[in-house]
Parts: sequence; C-alpha cells; structure tokens
Amino acid sequence: MRRTATIRIERATRSALDRGARQFVSAWRTGKDRGSHFTFESPAALFRSLTPARWAAIEQLQALGPSTLRGLARTLGRDVKSVHRDVHALIALGLVTKDGKGLVLVPFSRIRTEFDLLPRKAA
Repeated sequence: MRRTATIRIERATRSALDRGARQFVSAWRTGKDRGSHFTFESPAALFRSLTPARWAAIEQLQALGPSTLRGLARTLGRDVKSVHRDVHALIALGLVTKDGKGLVLVPFSRIRTEFDLLPRKAA
C-alpha cells in the first residue's frame, strides 16, 4: 500500500483545526487512508523533533525496509544506543513503527514536507 506522510509547520489556528477535523471525517466515512499529517507549530519545534540524525534514520529505513536497531545502527555508522533513542523518538511521533517481529520500519512510501516561512507579526 502506498501511503504518504505530510509534515507541515502551521500555528494552531481555527482553519488548521477545521482542516484536521474534515480529514478525519472523510477518512471515517470513506474508510480510505488519505495519508498521515504531522504538524509542528514552528520551524524550531520541527527541527527539535526531526534532527539530522533522525532524518538519516528515516531515509535509511526507507532504503532498507524493515530492520533491526542493530542493523540500522551498523548501516548508519552510529552506536546502537543513540539509534535506539532516535528511533523511539520517531516511533513516538508516528513516523516509524515496529512490526510483529520487532523490526522497525517507515510505514510510508513517501514523506512530504511543506511549509511557508512568513514574517512574524509584531507582539
């Protein structure tokens, strides 16, 4: 199955909440997966959660397919403990999952990011 994850930066506004509610209702009614959406309130929040090392882990898992943590660490050239920490942070976000055999994988065939950097309004 082809699934798309969309990562966006968007402050919590009424329109953002309304869009999320519409997407949920559509998926509920149709039973069709329209992909997953991951929203961060600022670029800082995005980059705190998705560090360069975590992006590398996602890319490597997409290339490898399901993998053990030790195998992933070996291909990344990193120690198992730090890869374990990063993968579990990605699992908490929902960008990585574990299968029934304990292997980790990216459940998306495509990960798309979209955001506009707009000037902040003066406080």
